[in-house]
Amino acid sequence: MMFVRQRAVATLPTLMRALRKEPPKPTTQPLPSLRRAFSLYDQINLIDNVPEDQLRFQGYTDTGFTVSGVQYEGSLLCVGNVLLSWGPKKLSEITADSLSIFRIVRPIPEILILGCGRHIEQVDPELRRYIQSTGMKLEAVDSRNAASTYNILNEEGRIVAAALLPYGVSRDA
Repeated sequence: MMFVRQRAVATLPTLMRALRKEPPKPTTQPLPSLRRAFSLYDQINLIDNVPEDQLRFQGYTDTGFTVSGVQYEGSLLCVGNVLLSWGPKKLSEITADSLSIFRIVRPIPEILILGCGRHIEQVDPELRRYIQSTGMKLEAVDSRNAASTYNILNEEGRIVAAALLPYGVSRDA
C-alpha cells in the first residue's frame, strides 16, 4: 500500500506538467506576443523559458482568462505568482475593501495593473488614493493589455500585481 502511495506522489508533478501543456480551448483569444520583437535566440531564452511556478496569462474570453493552461471564469487578482478569484464584477465594485489584501502582502508590489474590462476607464479618485497609499503605482488599462503587461513585468522578475475584470465587462451603467 505504501509503495502505491509513493508512486502516486512521484507521478503527480509529471501529471501537472502534462495538464499545463494542454492547449487552450479555441474560443479563447490569444494575447498578443512579444515574439516578433525578439530574435529566435531571445524567444527561447526569454519567452519560452518561463519557470513552471510562474503565472502566465495565455488568453482571455468575455467571461474569464486562461492562466498557465487553466481556464478561470470571473475576475482575478494576481499578486506575484499567487492567483485568487476576486469578487468585483464591474469597475464600480472595486473598492479599498476589495483590495484589502495589499494591507498585509509583503513585499508590496511596485505596480498594480487594473484591467477595467473591454475599455480603459477612469478610476475613482478615492480608490486611486488608497492604492497610492499602499506604496503601489496604478496603471488602469483594458483587461487584455493588463494581462499582457502583467506577463511582461512578471517575466522580468518585477514585483507586480494585477486586478482584472473579464474582457466582456463594458462601461459601468
